[in-house]
Amino acid sequence: MKATGIVRRVDDLGRIVIPKEIRRTLKIREGDPLEIYTEKDGGVIFRKYSPMGEFQEFAEQMCQSMGSNFGRIAAISDRDSVIALAGAPKRELMDKPNSRELETLMEQRKSYRYTPGNPRLPAAQGQDKYFLAAAAPIVSQGDLMGCVMLLSTQEEKVEEADQKLVQTVAGFLGLQMES
Repeated sequence: MKATGIVRRVDDLGRIVIPKEIRRTLKIREGDPLEIYTEKDGGVIFRKYSPMGEFQEFAEQMCQSMGSNFGRIAAISDRDSVIALAGAPKRELMDKPNSRELETLMEQRKSYRYTPGNPRLPAAQGQDKYFLAAAAPIVSQGDLMGCVMLLSTQEEKVEEADQKLVQTVAGFLGLQMES
């Protein structure tokens, strides 16, 4: 992949404008945190920062526990993609972009439970095998961080206990991120 450079000036407050095309391509939203690195040769690197990335190992353990105790596919995503998964092949969902439906659900900051007869919501873009059974947003200090999900491959009734589980785990992860 060829690196493309754009020249931008730093203003008197030290700000640099990142072009809209780059923000759209990298899904950088207003208010998103960016990490800034410097290279030995004087280069500056901006990288999208995901606070959920620090919890990836913990999130994987949480998914394994949820999946084994509830017999469902469990997943945790940050605002962009699935970062932890248990009960399904990792290559099918890990690091896949969140579906638009999931992004909308997270932005509403409400939990979700599938009811038969309603349209099924895909978990990730470009796949039509895994659908949300239950989901709850992870919120830390008022900021949306990601989502805890139980997934299904078929149309089935989802119990209230499934919804309560994802709400509890999402609340716990949100509190962990605050400390």
